[in-house]
Amino acid sequence: MKTLLIFNDPPYGTERSYNGLRLAKALTGKGVEVSVFLMADAVICAKAGQKVPQGYYNLELMVKSIARKGELLLCGTCMDARGVSDEELTEGAQRSTMQELAERTIAADQVLVF
Repeated sequence: MKTLLIFNDPPYGTERSYNGLRLAKALTGKGVEVSVFLMADAVICAKAGQKVPQGYYNLELMVKSIARKGELLLCGTCMDARGVSDEELTEGAQRSTMQELAERTIAADQVLVF
């Protein structure tokens, strides 16, 4: 089974991206082929070097975990609009396009949007 998860919300200030990444990680543990596409403010979830208070969740670490077992794509236009360069991305994250999102959407058995 192929699942595409699309994220729009920022990494902090709301828990939508956090909960979506928790689900993505759980799905990879169940043998589901997972693709995650970060767009809008969610592209910041994949920014390297995040420093959070002790005991607080770190989305960079969660994103790395997903990228090791699945696919982690970021909207290049959204990255550019927020001044995020390819060099600032965490390991396993890759710049992508709407065309690639369209292809993943067609190939997916299910699409979940956060």
